[in-house]
Formats: sequence, structure tokens, C-alpha cells
Amino acid sequence: MRRLLPSPALSVALLLLWILLMQSLSAGTLVLGAALAVFWPAVTLGLRPTPVRLRRPLVMVRLFCRVVLAMLRSNAEVAWMILTRRSRGIRSGFVLIPLELRDPNGLAVLAMIVTFIPGTVWAQLSADNRVLLLHVLAMQSDAELVAFIKQHYERPLREIFE
Repeated sequence: MRRLLPSPALSVALLLLWILLMQSLSAGTLVLGAALAVFWPAVTLGLRPTPVRLRRPLVMVRLFCRVVLAMLRSNAEVAWMILTRRSRGIRSGFVLIPLELRDPNGLAVLAMIVTFIPGTVWAQLSADNRVLLLHVLAMQSDAELVAFIKQHYERPLREIFE
């Protein structure tokens, strides 16, 4: 059974996502969704660095809500910035963020979070996984951004994954 469903939670999540994307509960949608939900986790098993052990479900929910709100806020800010400022008035740049998070799965989620939020892009991770190079569209203060990323994203991810 473990070989057929190496990651039951991922399979359930994929099936639910498929149903939401298709906006249908027809037999065809359910059968194809179930097949994909079984197929993809089994095929990608070798790509996962370590088994995922999620802890603190309440922290996961809070982090999810925080990321969704940050995405909405950042979308509005970036759109406003592009529409109202000249490109010379926008100071973009790179910021080095020291990381305490070591779990590869947690680092992958952090990469997704900062990439999903408009205005920030994961640029590089040091070879020892201790420093993240982040590109920021509109720089304010390096220290404030580092503190924000560590407090709002890295700390909850450490609670969830480590």
C-alpha cells in the first residue's frame, strides 16, 4: 500500500486541487483526479529530499493565512508602484538573509513563499544552506526586511518542519 500511496496527504491534496480546478464532481473528473493523485506522488518520490514530518497544524494555518494576505497586499503595492512611479524612483536590489532553517522541505516552502509574493524573488541559496540571497523590487531597509522574513516566514517554518 505504501508503494501505491507513498504520500497519502499529498494525494488527497492533489485530488482536492484537481476538483477545485475542474469545478466539477462528475465521475470523469473524480476518476482522472484520483489517477493523477496516485500517479504524481509515486513518480516524484525520488525527487523529494527527505520524508516530510509536519508538526503544529495551527501554525500551518496561520502561516497560510499570512502568506495569502501578504500576496494580496503585495500585489496591490506592486501594481500601484508600477502605475504611479517612474522606474528611476524604484530602488531594487539584493538582500542577504541568514537562515536558521535547515530542513530541505522547509527551505523549499520558504522558496515558494518568497517567490509567490510579488516584489520578491529567491535568487540563490548558499552552498551550506545558511544564507539566502533575495531580490527585492522596492527596497526599504535591509535590516527590516531580514527581520520580517525571519519572523513571519522562517520562524513558523522551523516550528512546522523542525
